[in-house]
Amino acid sequence: MEDDARSAVGEAYQAHYRRLVAVVYAATRDLGEAQDAVQEAYARALDRPRQFLAVADPQAWLRTVALNVARGRWRRRQIFDRLVRLGRVERSADMVPGLGGEWVDLTNALRRLSPPVREAVVLYHLLDLPVAAVAAELKVPVGTVKARLARGRALLGTFLERERT
Repeated sequence: MEDDARSAVGEAYQAHYRRLVAVVYAATRDLGEAQDAVQEAYARALDRPRQFLAVADPQAWLRTVALNVARGRWRRRQIFDRLVRLGRVERSADMVPGLGGEWVDLTNALRRLSPPVREAVVLYHLLDLPVAAVAAELKVPVGTVKARLARGRALLGTFLERERT
């Protein structure tokens, strides 16, 4: 069983790692954070071999775990940011990944969206999931996803237009 799980996780790693990092990066706007969250998802797959072998869609399972890890880290970062604002903690210089101009503009625009809207936009537009699949993954009604997508597209259009001018 353990060898089967390791083999399945290894195959999933080869097949999905880069795409998962891209999706989580688009949702989090932090490449290091995205890589860490995806690695944590694979570690959890290895830690829960029976659960991982039983899933129908390993990529969706890994993506859900990685996004949940990223959300948890985002919440902890909000606490840290509050401590920085209060002057209780000093922030070190952030690392910026070296990417092309269009990608930087897009991620900067995505950064300005609220996390729920950003996640819906990333899953639908960057991962090409249908609305129903986005709703299932985010555990919200289809109408909520549609509203978030409409809001996200409108805001992204405004943000990207400002970047161009």
